[in-house]
Amino acid sequence: MATRRLDAQAALANLPLCAQLTASQLTSVARGTRVQRAVRGEMLFAKGDVPTGFYVLVLGQVKLALSSQQGVEKVLQLVGPGHSFGEAAMFLERPYPVYAQCLSDAVLLHVAQNAVFAAIDANPDFARRMLGGLSWRLHELVSDVEAYSMRSAAQRLVGYLLNLCATQTQGEAQVSLPTSKHVVASRLNLTPETLSRVLHMLADDELISVKGRAVTITDLERLRSYA
Repeated sequence: MATRRLDAQAALANLPLCAQLTASQLTSVARGTRVQRAVRGEMLFAKGDVPTGFYVLVLGQVKLALSSQQGVEKVLQLVGPGHSFGEAAMFLERPYPVYAQCLSDAVLLHVAQNAVFAAIDANPDFARRMLGGLSWRLHELVSDVEAYSMRSAAQRLVGYLLNLCATQTQGEAQVSLPTSKHVVASRLNLTPETLSRVLHMLADDELISVKGRAVTITDLERLRSYA
């Protein structure tokens, strides 16, 4: 049990939501955290479920999505290791507006709502720090919406590919799409046909080459100037 608390605290410390918390505040929240394992395709929660906390993804990948009455899926977010989700519904104490499904086998941390709320009640500074983390998440979401509204399909895809190799600045780069092209297309607010067309266009311009999910960026500086 002590190991799980230590692992939880380390994972929480790397979250933007908790980045401003002190060590003692992190310890308090970690006490209300449990490890959860899930398999590919498993639903972590459905739209309309009542939250009992929020999640931190340690390993694997999760999609947050909506589904229309006609069965058309819209992927709103692809969550990777080191990121959290479900906080807003927890704080609002309202049902989830989306569903969360594992795209691969996953290891997660579930942070209990009562542990977070108890820490907030006991320490107003904790609440201010949590608000700071949520504000950063809101800033990211606004940037996301702006990108979809103001950028072309090609620019959205180029930006996505560059984010996959953000630590590399020049030369050739190898990246792998973290999930199917269909899901990536939905995440970028594109149709699968548009995504395929843009990939071919970038390949014809010798900016990338594609083999399955593997993408080779032939020249990062050229691709970055395209964006």
